[in-house]
Order: sequence, then C-alpha cells, then structure tokens
Amino acid sequence: MNKVFKAAGLMLATGLTLTAQFSQAAEENSSWLALSKKELRQVESYATGYKDFIHKARTEITFVDETVKLVEAQGFKPLKSDSVLTPGARFYDVNRGRAMNLIVIGEKPLTEGVRIVGSHIDSPRIELKGRPLYEKEGFALVQTYIHGGIKNYQWVNIPLALVGHVDKKDGSRVKISIGLDADDPVFMVPDLAPHVDQEYRKRANREVIKKEELDAIIASKPGKKSKVKQQVIAYLKSEYGVSLADLVSAELALVPAMKPRDVGIDRALIAAYGQDDKLAAYASVKAILEQKTPEYTAMAFLVDNEEVGNINNTGAKSTYLVDLISQMLYLNKGGDYNDHFLRLALKNTKVISTDVNPGVNPNWPGVWDLGNAPRLGQGVNLKLYGGGFNANSEYIAWTRSYLDKADILWQTSTYKGKASGGTIGSSLSKDNMEVIDFGVPVLSIHSPYALSSKVDIYSLYRAMSAFYQY
Repeated sequence: MNKVFKAAGLMLATGLTLTAQFSQAAEENSSWLALSKKELRQVESYATGYKDFIHKARTEITFVDETVKLVEAQGFKPLKSDSVLTPGARFYDVNRGRAMNLIVIGEKPLTEGVRIVGSHIDSPRIELKGRPLYEKEGFALVQTYIHGGIKNYQWVNIPLALVGHVDKKDGSRVKISIGLDADDPVFMVPDLAPHVDQEYRKRANREVIKKEELDAIIASKPGKKSKVKQQVIAYLKSEYGVSLADLVSAELALVPAMKPRDVGIDRALIAAYGQDDKLAAYASVKAILEQKTPEYTAMAFLVDNEEVGNINNTGAKSTYLVDLISQMLYLNKGGDYNDHFLRLALKNTKVISTDVNPGVNPNWPGVWDLGNAPRLGQGVNLKLYGGGFNANSEYIAWTRSYLDKADILWQTSTYKGKASGGTIGSSLSKDNMEVIDFGVPVLSIHSPYALSSKVDIYSLYRAMSAFYQY
C-alpha cells in the first residue's frame, strides 16, 4: 500500500484531525529520507548548476543563448539541410531565437515515434511599451505592461533589472542587461508609504497596485541644461547607439534582479525568479545531455509564450515542432518522403509536457484537497486535472511504470473542486501525440521570488532521463 495512504489510515483510527493526518503522512513520504549520502551530494551539485544557470537565463532569449553555449560544449551541432541523422548524432535547432529543440537521434526509425519533453522558457514579467520613456515630478520613468499573470503588488519595492535587446533599422541588434551584476544599478517601482495611502486601502487584492501603476523609475538626475528625460536619451545614444525611436522595435523587460538563494537553515529550498518554467526546461536540457544513443529519438522542446496562451510563431500552438519532425523525416527519406510518414511519426510519439504547479502552502493548506495535493519534497507530481484534460489511463500507467522502475518518487495533483487544463500539452496532443502533464510543486508561483525543493528539481531531471530511456 502507498506509504501516504497507510499512514493516513492509521491516523484516522487514532482520531487525529484530517490536516494532522496528511501532515504526518507528508513527513513520512519525504523524498529526502530515501537519499544516500552520495545522492545528497548529487542533489546539491545539481541545485548549484541550476541556480547559476537561471540567474543568467532571465528571458526566453537569454535561456536559448545560454543553452546553445551549454550544448555546443557537449557536442551538439546546428541541424542543417544536409545533416546526416545517424543514431547517436546530437543536434539543436533554434526558432527565431526564442524557442528551440535539442535532438539526440535514436536507433529506431522516426516513424516509430519520438520521445519529447516539452517545457516553456518564458516567465511572468514586466515589459516596456513601444514608446516607454516619460518624465514626471522630476523622475524619468518607463511605461510598462505585463507578460503573464502576476499579482501586481508583488512587483513594487523590489530591485529590477532591465534585460533584452533593441533591433535597429540597419539590421543590427543591441543587447542590454543592467542590474544583474553586483555593481550594476537597479530599477524600482515605488509603492506608497503607509503614512499617505489612506485613500487607497479599500482596493481589492489584485487592484492594490493597478497595471498602469507599474511604471519604473529609470533616472532622477537632470543635467545643467537638460531635463532628466533628455539625460536618459543621451545615455542610450552614447552607451548603446540607440535612439528613442529605436525602442519601438525593442524587446525589453524588467525582471527581478535578486540572485537565486538557498532557503532555510537546512538549505533544502531554492528561492529564485523564473522557476515557472525554467525549472523544468533546465531539467530537460540536463537530461537530454545524458543521452548517448537512445532507442527512440529524444527531443527537448523549449518553447516561448506559454504564459500568454502559447501564441505567436514561437509558441506551442505554432507549427514549429511538427515542421521540424517533418524536416528530420525528409533528411532520412529524401524523395520518398510523404505526409503519411509524418502522421505516423506523430501518432507514435510520446510527450511529457512539464511545468511547475502550486504546492501545499503551510500557511494556507485549506485551498487544496489534501488527499490529492502536491507537496514540496515529495518528488514529481502527475497532474490529474479532470474534465477531459487528463492523459489517458494507459499512458498514465506507462508513466508510473518507468518512474517506479527508476525508483523516482511521485505524487498526484488535482485542483480543488474544478478541472483545469494543462500548459503546452493540449497544443501538442492536437497533433495526435500521446501527452501527459507533470512537474513539481512550487510555492509563490508567478511571484518575483518563488520557492522550489532541491530534491524535487533533481527528481524531475531523473524522471526525464528515465523517460528518454524507457
């Protein structure tokens, strides 16, 4: 019998409260308790690499850039029109700098299916509008809008970094990153002090700070003969060769500037920006790097724009992934290629759609049905949404099989009282691929500083590796 249910049954007999029953069961089922000293060191080593990576990879573009550096050092090469897809060959393909695929060619023909781990690499953030700069009350500020669902009030009074690029009419691109290095200045959206906010105290939770009030201070010192705004314009010109008009064709974001940090005296948790969903994306990269010559071709699909609905030509709803599989089939079959081979490959393909999800919060456990709730420290969680959004039962059973054979602890996750669809999974299943959605629980999702468990993120990486090899 599952350890959690056995413990819960014993406690029911002793008359403990339901919350206490599940709390004790949770402690007994902790993934930490199953680790050897060697595995504990592996967890720490993995967490260190993860923190270093996501500190640099703040946006989808920087994630792609950092991933290319990482995989090229491990022998991956760009997929080209004349690439030879021999078993064990390692390729990567980048879609417009904002999405990508990592590929290790397997022994079986592509028509027998591919093993794909899909994750998104965009995260909630504040973005600059096309004409952002203005001056008010002696400050230079930038107008902003948001990418993804955030609680606006969480993004005030914290250090923000400005990252992204400006594309100029001559075809050149200027990269900008201010605030991530220790010596850089940072930016901030200032809040009202409690001494003067009486008129605003009746605002509802999501309206405490309105979207249009998330404008950040970018400068405040005027020149002897120029206003603050003119000083900013002059700085952009002298430092980056960028004009105010060039910002119309820019992608600039304000992201939390804080470095990832360990949390707790036991250092079991990680606080970091962007763990939704760079946590899963990093795990898929690390897992595919381990693959030598898999039985089935392995792919790590890293995609943009999940936080705003999987849209645009770099989102999961685009044809990019199917086009790429079609290209690989054509490289193998040449003039014998036809659409039937593509449809056969898609039908036989198995996918993990990975993403984080809210875990049980000790301060608000009541928002969960605790018998179906994911807890930090208890490993990966299979998402059972209900309402027609679940993977089919035979694919769930297949997934349980390789997780159990690899001794990877898992749990399940169902939202309380309602069905809710997945992340990028539905966009992939429409092409008749077999898709399951799982990930790990995280606290404070979509906030500037979310919390994950080191043992969970390591378990997710191990689960992906087991999937590629099963």
